[in-house]
Amino acid sequence: MALSTQTRGEIVSEFQRDAKDTGSPEVQIAMLTNRIKHLASHLRDHKHDQHSRRGLILMVGKRNRLLRYLQRTNADSYRELIGKLGLRK
Repeated sequence: MALSTQTRGEIVSEFQRDAKDTGSPEVQIAMLTNRIKHLASHLRDHKHDQHSRRGLILMVGKRNRLLRYLQRTNADSYRELIGKLGLRK
């Protein structure tokens, strides 16, 4: 399920680097994390929904690639981001 416009705006405003930033790795990771949390709660109720499970696995993989890129390019921002989002790394 897509994020609502209001939720998307809140995430962007919290994690953006500057006023016009909407596509930085930090913003993308935060949006994926929000979608992953939502989909994980859906899958707790609907255990046999294999199509959504595949989408979840793809999103987690994409988030991991973005996290590795951010760690390689900007380690300080990486540590701050995983602290804010509560990710284990």
